[in-house]
Amino acid sequence: MLILVPKITNRLQYTLDFVFGTVLGVDYELTTKKEAFRDFEGLKMSYGPNPLWDEPFQKSVNMLFERDIYEQDLKPFDFLDVKGIFPVYNQRSLMPFDVLAAVFFLITRYEEYLPQVRDQYGRFTPQSSCLYGMGVLAKPVVDIWIYEFAKRLHIEDIIKQRSYSFLPTYDVDAAWAYLHKGFFRTTGAYVRDVLKGDWEEIRHRNRVIFKHEPDPFDSFEYQFQLQEEYHLKPIYFIHCGDYDTNDKSISIRQDAFRALIKRIGDYADVGIHPSFSSYLDPVRLQTEVERLSSVLNREVTKSRQHFLRMTMPRSYQRLIELDIHDDYTMGYASQVGFRAGTATAFHFYDLESDVATSLTIHPFAVMDGTLKDYLKLSNADAYNEIVKVVDEVRKVNGTFIYLTHNETLGGEKRWVGWPEMYRQIIEYAQ
Repeated sequence: MLILVPKITNRLQYTLDFVFGTVLGVDYELTTKKEAFRDFEGLKMSYGPNPLWDEPFQKSVNMLFERDIYEQDLKPFDFLDVKGIFPVYNQRSLMPFDVLAAVFFLITRYEEYLPQVRDQYGRFTPQSSCLYGMGVLAKPVVDIWIYEFAKRLHIEDIIKQRSYSFLPTYDVDAAWAYLHKGFFRTTGAYVRDVLKGDWEEIRHRNRVIFKHEPDPFDSFEYQFQLQEEYHLKPIYFIHCGDYDTNDKSISIRQDAFRALIKRIGDYADVGIHPSFSSYLDPVRLQTEVERLSSVLNREVTKSRQHFLRMTMPRSYQRLIELDIHDDYTMGYASQVGFRAGTATAFHFYDLESDVATSLTIHPFAVMDGTLKDYLKLSNADAYNEIVKVVDEVRKVNGTFIYLTHNETLGGEKRWVGWPEMYRQIIEYAQ
C-alpha cells in the first residue's frame, strides 16, 4: 500500500508500523510526492488535511505532525459499540475521527506524561484515564478501531490474519510464607503474632516450619503440573530485592531460593520483578537484574514492576539502559481493563525524545489481586470477569496475558478455591 502524507515524522512512522505492520500485517510505503502517488496503480490511500483526488482518504488532526506534549481536547463521541476520539469533519474521511492519532495517543500513553493525581504508590490511576472516563476501559478499543479501519479501506483480503493466544504469567513476590526467612525475620514474626494474640497463626507457622504441612505460598509443583498438562509456556517474574516495608522476598543468598529459581528456569522463561524500592533507582535495579542473571547463568531480558509501580517515561528508560527487551507492567492494579487500549504488544515510544525504542510492551488486562483485593469479588464473579476479558481479546485475535501469584495458587485464607478456579481459567483461555 502506498500512503500519501504531508510530511513524514517519527510519530507517523511509528503509528503506521503498529497499525499496518503489527496488527494488520500489510506492507506499506510513505510518500510526500503527489505526482508519484497519482500515477501509482496499486492499493493506496492519503492521510492529511484534504484528499488529493478520489482516493481512499483519512482526514488528520495535527498530533502526528508535531513534537510537543500538551493537554489534548479528545472530544469523545459514540462509535460502533465503543467510542472515538479526535473527531474530524469531512464526508470523504474513511473514519469519522483521526484513527491514527487516536491509536498513537493511547499506545504511547500520552496522557501519562501530563499532570495527574497519582495513588499512594505514585501510580497513574485508571480513574485518570480517558478510557475509564468514557466507560470503555474493558474494551481493546485500539484493536477494534484498526480492524474497522481496515474494513473501510477494503483490505480484508490482504490482511495477514493473526491468532488469539494465551500467556500465563506469575509474579513471585515471596516464594514462601514461613520457610527460609532466616532467624531474625522468623523470630520477629513470632513476636508480632504473640503481641497480636494470633495463636492460630503461630500454630500454622509451627506446623509448616516443622514440616507437618506445606508452606501456603509453595504452589510451584502445582504450577509445573499445569504447565505440563496444558502445554503452557509461562513467564515468571522473580523478586530479587532487599527486604523492606513493601519488599518481603526471600534473600537471594538463601540456597533454597536459588535452587527454586533454577528449577523454575528449567520450566519457563524468567524475568526480573524489580522491587518497590528500585522504583526509578537505576543502581538498585541493576543490582537486582545482576542477581537474577547470576543465579540463572543467563541474560535477563524481561521485566514486570513490583506493585505495577511505573512512571512514564523514566521507568522504561531505566529498563532500556539495562538491555531489557520486554516489559509486562502495562495494566492496572485496581481495575480490570486495557490500560493502553489494546491486547497487542507494541514498542515503547519515548515522547520526550520523540523516538520509537527497542523495548516491547506486553499489556495485560486482569490480575488476581485486582479481583480479590480491590474489587472484592466472589470467586464466581471473579471468574466471570476473567471470561469477559478473554472474550474481548479473542474478538480481536489478541494475546490474553493473565497475571497471578504463587500465593494465590496456594489456596489458603482469602485464596480458598482459587487453585481449582485457575484450572478453569486455563481451560477457558485456551
